[in-house]
Amino acid sequence: MIFRLAGGLATVVTLLAGLAAAQPTVAPRKPAPGAQVPGAPAADAPPARALLSATTNLVLVPTSVSDPMARPVTGLEKENFKLFDNGVEQPITHFAMEDEPIAVALIFDVSGSMGYRLRQSRVAAQQFFRTADPSDECALIEFDSKPRLVMPLGAGLGSLKEDLVFTKSGGSTALVDAVVLGLHEIKKSKLTRKALIIISDGGENNSRYTLKEVRNMARESDALIYAILIEDEERDGPWFLRQLTEDSGGRVVPYGLDAIEPITKISIELRNRYLLGFEPSDDKRDGKYHALTVKLIPPRGMPKLHADWRRGYYAASD
Repeated sequence: MIFRLAGGLATVVTLLAGLAAAQPTVAPRKPAPGAQVPGAPAADAPPARALLSATTNLVLVPTSVSDPMARPVTGLEKENFKLFDNGVEQPITHFAMEDEPIAVALIFDVSGSMGYRLRQSRVAAQQFFRTADPSDECALIEFDSKPRLVMPLGAGLGSLKEDLVFTKSGGSTALVDAVVLGLHEIKKSKLTRKALIIISDGGENNSRYTLKEVRNMARESDALIYAILIEDEERDGPWFLRQLTEDSGGRVVPYGLDAIEPITKISIELRNRYLLGFEPSDDKRDGKYHALTVKLIPPRGMPKLHADWRRGYYAASD
């Protein structure tokens, strides 16, 4: 991961402090009987990069794991997960955890309710993209009374940061329509890892699409949705943002006085998530929504872990 640090020494020190607090927890690995001892030559070493075979029945379940201090946990094996489709356990046939490029659509609230807090939003966005890798794909969508695709997916980070500097607040709030536009834009990417990052107070009063419609779209997407909550008078803002994020396996992160640490954690979490895959044992192809559940079996000696995952999917239909 490449970090681009801008600003004075105080900014660098603060960002590094946030990164230190957010470093992933690595699960200990106990060699199985007869397993190759680390450091010794292996006759049949596995490939360094896990490959996912594409089949029409394959369901992918992005899953993030964190410890009690909300730090991402790495180093878990397939045996540490159990996966259930509508309550029925499924064999995990595909398993990977790789630091790959990410396609990210930033959904940026410039509506009138943001007001003077727009400066906070800019800082939050800039901190997130300082953790970006040059191979990442990025898009920028701003919204007030309606959403606008300011920067299509794939453009450079430099132009995105420049666009954020000149944003002004005003108008009503079409948050749901902006998320719909983001889901359509991110779908164009061929990268495996996709995410929407919403920076908003969670207000909504001018969208054509409904919350139910966008939640169904999120369930059909393979993108994680995170929200950085800029808190103010929007009483229902936290609840509304949770409705937009939780189905995808993402979450809401409040923006505080020190926003560097939680924002950095989102970036690290996106780059250290597990990808579980299975082929449904009961493939009825009925087009119905299937609820997914992931259960963790932590290695011995590890504390209780927390998982966030894609909550479900729509089965294929004939």
